[in-house]
Amino acid sequence: MLHVLKSGDPLEVSVLRAMFKARKEVFVDLLRWDVPVLGDTFEVDQFDNEHATYLVLAGRDGRHLGSARLLPTMRANILSSLYPMLCEGEVPRSVDTYEITRFCLDRDLRASERRLVRDALVTSLVEHALENRIGAYCAVAHMSWFQQILAFGWKCRPLGLPQMVGGTMLAAARIIIEPDTPHRLSAAGIVPAPLPETAGRKAA
Repeated sequence: MLHVLKSGDPLEVSVLRAMFKARKEVFVDLLRWDVPVLGDTFEVDQFDNEHATYLVLAGRDGRHLGSARLLPTMRANILSSLYPMLCEGEVPRSVDTYEITRFCLDRDLRASERRLVRDALVTSLVEHALENRIGAYCAVAHMSWFQQILAFGWKCRPLGLPQMVGGTMLAAARIIIEPDTPHRLSAAGIVPAPLPETAGRKAA
């Protein structure tokens, strides 16, 4: 089930808590990112504010499967605030462009489940954009993930050459969302399928 949420949504607190917990387990425990952790349990940073929108895929019992955070580029975001050097030209900034951040697949997922959730989350991002007049996304990614983003079938262009930042090779991209983008995803093999209902950790 897809949840589209804002920070502090009182009706979906358990889903948000499960998302922040999953982010800590993936980005801090597994990937060793140096990012803030709240109460040694939740990965929450300065961009998790009232302007952020969260797309969260969860099982019927509220278990986290996958999630992504969207930040408006008219306000401070990761690319403009932390990595503007990844753009050869101007950093994307417009009312119809949002930044995809914290694309997170639950650490408890099996390999086959990860592919299902990944494809569902990518598809959900495109559907959300088409439904909300979002014409483009931008994103910062490690090279291994960046290469996957480029292969999803949508119109995606690097914003500059990859650069070594803090010992990690990073790149930034702009993704154009158009009415035919779902077809492009499908042609590249990104097809939504029934999600695992029992995978992932129980919501906290």
